[in-house]
Amino acid sequence: MDPLVQLENVTKRYDNGAAPAVDNVSLAVAAGEAVAIMGPSGSGKSTLLNLIAGMDRPTSGAVRVGGERVDLLSETAVARFRRRQVGMIFQFFNLLDDMTVADNVLLPAQLAGTRTAAARQRAAELLATLRIAHRRDAYPARLSGGERQRVAIARALINRPAVLLADEPTGAVDRATGDEIGALLLELNAAGQTLILVTHNPDLAVRYAHRVVEIADGRVTSDAVLADGGRPAAERTLP
Repeated sequence: MDPLVQLENVTKRYDNGAAPAVDNVSLAVAAGEAVAIMGPSGSGKSTLLNLIAGMDRPTSGAVRVGGERVDLLSETAVARFRRRQVGMIFQFFNLLDDMTVADNVLLPAQLAGTRTAAARQRAAELLATLRIAHRRDAYPARLSGGERQRVAIARALINRPAVLLADEPTGAVDRATGDEIGALLLELNAAGQTLILVTHNPDLAVRYAHRVVEIADGRVTSDAVLADGGRPAAERTLP
């Protein structure tokens, strides 16, 4: 079976005179996997997510999601791809403050042209599943950090994306709330959602993913499948 997400010899340079942000990375993620990409600040983690999401284009190499060459899509096509194939969760939520919880969640479905009745039904289901339905008419400023991240997760899932990308999703909340968000991500993955999580926190990586890819200076340095309890079951260390 072909991987859902595949990067082949991907390099990304922002300045020809500087070291690449991502340097000759090859990576494959199967449907249903929960993969953590871990590394220090500036290691290239977020750039890797942006390349998968089509928010950035590689300088060289190929990026495929669902068999589609994301790096070759036009601006119009890549926007359509992001709306339909990728859900993104950010550290600081990125909710629109002048829209209610329900309207924030509905927005991607409206942009994708989903019928109103179907979009509203899907939003209601997600808000109930994520235990935030009682806040559907509230504005983001009235929510706790954990509530905001639940709304952001619902928004990311509204279009039933093939892959959910999470960039430091617990970085702006306290430990207890972060544990709740992590548990939610595990529940989603157990239900079949493919998840790629970026973090600098090794504890978060081993608790909420089944595989940890470590990156340093833009290069993948190790790729470990975790056994129960967060111990590496198999590891491939790369040069």
